[in-house]
Amino acid sequence: MAAPLRVLACGDAEGRLEALFGRVRAIQDKSGRFDMLLCVGNFFGSTSDTEWTEYRTGAKKAPIQTFVLGANDQETVRYFPDVSGCELAENITYLGRRGVFSSTSGLQIAYLSGTESQDEPAPAYSFSSKDVTELKTSLLSTPNFKGVDILLTSPWPRDVGNFANSPGKIDTKKCGSTLISDLAASLKPRYHFAALEKAYYERLPYRNHTVLQETPQHVSRFIALADVGNTSKKKYLYAFSIVPMSLMDPAELVKQPQDVTENPYRKSRKEAQKTKALVCAEEEPACQFFFDLNKHQGKKRPSDGKERGNSQPKQAKNPSQPTGPCWFCLASPEVEKHLVVSIGTHCYLALAKGGLLPDHVLILPIGHYQSVVDLSPEVMEEVTKYKSALKEFFRSKGKRYVLFERNYRSQHLQLQSTGRSHSAHR
Repeated sequence: MAAPLRVLACGDAEGRLEALFGRVRAIQDKSGRFDMLLCVGNFFGSTSDTEWTEYRTGAKKAPIQTFVLGANDQETVRYFPDVSGCELAENITYLGRRGVFSSTSGLQIAYLSGTESQDEPAPAYSFSSKDVTELKTSLLSTPNFKGVDILLTSPWPRDVGNFANSPGKIDTKKCGSTLISDLAASLKPRYHFAALEKAYYERLPYRNHTVLQETPQHVSRFIALADVGNTSKKKYLYAFSIVPMSLMDPAELVKQPQDVTENPYRKSRKEAQKTKALVCAEEEPACQFFFDLNKHQGKKRPSDGKERGNSQPKQAKNPSQPTGPCWFCLASPEVEKHLVVSIGTHCYLALAKGGLLPDHVLILPIGHYQSVVDLSPEVMEEVTKYKSALKEFFRSKGKRYVLFERNYRSQHLQLQSTGRSHSAHR
């Protein structure tokens, strides 16, 4: 395998070039030379002129080959004389409005400058849906396209926090860009860097394929970086090593880490709400001899996640990580895949090993959840769909649908389902 490249990524510099490059020098003195520095967010700020003049005139030189994104507001557009990209100073290069940069080593870096705009054409400091479509088309039309090594954007992708570890105070359902979510879903970057929120967030890696339905693909890692020199000491520089995808062994490239999650962009919120409304409209009242998991003290589970007498929405937990081998995590080598019947986006259906009856099946979340009460709304929605389908199946066989949750000597939720003939209840 080729020698890995050593790369640094940086959040909003906001004109604090001395602080940034001073920190880079210290890192290189301690850890050796890095190949490049990638800057996302605001490279220039409102007080950039004094420090920038020294670099622009050559009085000072960046200690590393530095690549930056373009303006995010009208005030800093003046620092970028050529929208297609250009050298701003020695060792400092503006990549351009959008495109793909391929290094001599084969590393492929896709980039999109600016913030999202609804206008066509977009202002000089923004991008539009047309920009995203053209960037996607230029790459997806490449024969045997598998993804890019790195994606650089200034805004976060909308919904990046779905199925993942908490991003802190940042609400990923409100911040960021839906266009960037679409771009990331299509380009499948191994690393995606963003900024602008003055926060550090390293998301758990996520899949770019559906387990057992698609050929395994590499995982993606999203990292948001804080602003240079922030007083809260949030991380603004990220160091990593990477071998270009084109030079990697295919089996090594698609290895899945233990903490991998579902793809946060696979299903839009609008589609989820539409599906949920359809399921709720079609589902009949339950008639079971065990506790109905769709009931809450005789009432249907509130669709907005709020409990009676409590104005705060219930916070669904993210999938946890098993403390050891788990028989029911779909990505685990312990799972007996020959028993799998159906796989959805968040859940799957499997035959019970040593079932109580011949038609004993399990509804299981793909992610590692311990109990129904821990499920996120998206996972619960798919559990409901599976329950509805099984209920209809057993009814067609002249049986009643029996469902119960089992959690014994296991940390993975198991919804046990089977059918019993009407005569068995008399």
